[in-house]
Amino acid sequence: MAKFGKRTTAAREAFAGKSDVTVEEAVALVKANATAKFDETVEIAVNLGVDPRHADQMVRGVVGLPNGTGKTVRVAVFARGPKADEAKEAGADIVGAEDLMETIQGGTIEFDRCIATPDMMPIVGRLGKILGPRNLMPNPRVGTVTMDVADAVKNAKGGEVQFKVEKAGVIHAGVGKASFDEGQLVENIRAFVSAVAKAKPAGAKGAYMKKIALSSTMGPGVSVNVDSANAAE
Repeated sequence: MAKFGKRTTAAREAFAGKSDVTVEEAVALVKANATAKFDETVEIAVNLGVDPRHADQMVRGVVGLPNGTGKTVRVAVFARGPKADEAKEAGADIVGAEDLMETIQGGTIEFDRCIATPDMMPIVGRLGKILGPRNLMPNPRVGTVTMDVADAVKNAKGGEVQFKVEKAGVIHAGVGKASFDEGQLVENIRAFVSAVAKAKPAGAKGAYMKKIALSSTMGPGVSVNVDSANAAE
């Protein structure tokens, strides 16, 4: 039988018997037990009643969290000329074209979000097998293929979160840091859940949101009442 340290044991005991709690109760519980030596990320997992193997049941989107993510996001932009200058002025960390493509092909990926102007997509398209599995491929549906690169960079830096359902029908995302106050986390969680609800695909049948769980990076998870998490702010 596995043996747990004092911190893990205490957290497991605090979570014992807790399930289907309100979003406020879940946030308080997760925050109280996020006792690692670093500022843990508060993570949400939403189990959806969809089969993403079918195109009409794919769920993806983007949401701007009202209180940000607490994370420093590194942004790469594929652009040339004035648009490259706009990206740099907006705070992009890496800007390039063929040179950036070659860097990525060489195995160096030092960014968390990738943005491209439409004319750059023939170049970016060659990187599909590298960027796609990492969920970094620019996509017009989530605003990362755009001529308004300055706005896209600012949104990425300011707390915008992309989401995409995984093969098992689950969406994972970070919705803030344990150091955030409870009200900020509740607002972020409800904004995220609302965005996922609005992204319900036409092919979804039956219950769409089946289960929601909240945890910190190093802590156990607790199930959250779906209605509570999806309540109007």
